[in-house]
Amino acid sequence: MTLNRWAIPLLILGFVLFYLVPLGTHGLWIPDESRYAQIGQQILVDGNWVTPHFMDLRYFEKPIAGYWMIAIGQAIFGENLFGVRIASAVATGLSVWLAYAVARRLWNDPRKSFACALVYMTFGLIAGQAGYSNLDPQFTWWVNLSLAALWFAIDSSTRRERAISWAVLGFACGMGFMTKGFLAFLLPVLIALPYMIWQKRFVEMVKYGLLAMLVAALVSLPWVLAVHAQEPDYWRFFFWHEHIRRFAGEDAQHGRPWWFYLPLMVVASLPWAALLPVTFKDAWRNKHQAKVVFVLLWMLLPLALFSLSKGKLPTYIMPCLLPLALLLGPALIQRVEQAKTGALRFNALVNLLLASVALLALIYFQIKKPFYDNEPQHVALLVIVLLTWIGAGALQLWRPLKLWAAPALSMGVLVLLLPASMPSSVVHNKMPDQFVLEHLAELSQAKTLLSNDLGAASALAWRLRRPDVTLYNTQGEVKYGLTYDDAKGKSIGLAEVGPWLSAARQKGPVGVVMRVKNSDESHEMDRLPKDAQRYDEGNMVILIFPQITP
Repeated sequence: MTLNRWAIPLLILGFVLFYLVPLGTHGLWIPDESRYAQIGQQILVDGNWVTPHFMDLRYFEKPIAGYWMIAIGQAIFGENLFGVRIASAVATGLSVWLAYAVARRLWNDPRKSFACALVYMTFGLIAGQAGYSNLDPQFTWWVNLSLAALWFAIDSSTRRERAISWAVLGFACGMGFMTKGFLAFLLPVLIALPYMIWQKRFVEMVKYGLLAMLVAALVSLPWVLAVHAQEPDYWRFFFWHEHIRRFAGEDAQHGRPWWFYLPLMVVASLPWAALLPVTFKDAWRNKHQAKVVFVLLWMLLPLALFSLSKGKLPTYIMPCLLPLALLLGPALIQRVEQAKTGALRFNALVNLLLASVALLALIYFQIKKPFYDNEPQHVALLVIVLLTWIGAGALQLWRPLKLWAAPALSMGVLVLLLPASMPSSVVHNKMPDQFVLEHLAELSQAKTLLSNDLGAASALAWRLRRPDVTLYNTQGEVKYGLTYDDAKGKSIGLAEVGPWLSAARQKGPVGVVMRVKNSDESHEMDRLPKDAQRYDEGNMVILIFPQITP
């Protein structure tokens, strides 16, 4: 029984257990998951596969392809938690396969290929996002595919193979562009240009780059023209808001200092983070190798670009993690083969200490200021996660050469059980679709729907399969969509809610989902009549107002 024989089956088993099984075990996180679920569902409801809409409002924040995949997931598997999240899981699984394939091409060693894929699969940020309905796993897959194709093109020995690789690069760029925008074109150029100039292959890059551009245009141009014809203002808003302002604007969303991603790369690479020093040491030692230079450029140049951007989110650096895995995997296996246990034991010790501190912190806070309120099952699941992490660290510390892969088990169990171990306070406040589901029968009878929170509103719209939720004293990311004439009446203010509610109740029952977390939201609640059937869960409130006679 060799590793070469069982590598692929083990990776597939890990994918099923740790990526697919947890998809339906917890509600939709707000605001992101409920938003993407509703946008994907609205594509199916309206049949509009060109222009994204969010609760009947034009939503130009992103292109369409990512929403297509979320919609297709719901079309195939149902409009449920699994269907909403399957696109992220599949995209991440494909990236794991790509890590294996590229490592095989780079290092020509089955053990290193398996290690690279396993490390990538169990990076904390990658594994965590695999079960989260978001566009980042999809975009990461397309970026990974484009840069993997670039390496295959560079490393090709025949014109046919080279042309196919450049065509795949173009296809991936086109799909990446339709998922999150122009960055999909920039990243391959950012790596290809310095590398090909260094290798004195600039003319080759220009020649085959034209082929890639042609394929990318063939993939994306039909939708580009279609959305322009349907919504002429789309490209103005998308280019300015999502690219110029986000990158360079002083008021960019999620502003962070330039060094934000440096410690985040360490955190994102857990439970393998303590191996980073030897990984970069080996990379520096092998810097004369062209393939190592390519992988370093693949990791460092996007990281530098993202660091220069004013707006930063942790998920933006996901495209940097596959090249990191391609470097970490060989460094890991090299120490196993050479029986150098120092770095492996150090990694084990770090994981052991982190998990032990987390367990002690859990015990302390449960005694002093509990996270869990009479929730023995949830506490037990979290304890299992932490004990598994401790156990995996102990196993690697005990047998570092034979049990070098033990940290993968700790991350696998974490992504499998942690979502189901969330305290009720988190579930109640961050996953309102479960609350809506509990009262679905009553809410389904409502002729009119109202909410003061975009996350709760989208969860309500998705669960009821009704995008016609009126927004109460909130606009947020749909502010632009509300400027259109056909959006009039989709949003009401404090002064309008009384007359609006009276008119709505004459038509039938009114269902309201409120978030009441601060004084402003309490004031919003105070403006509503008191004759509703009320249900409370955390800071979420459901109100069912009965019909009144005119």
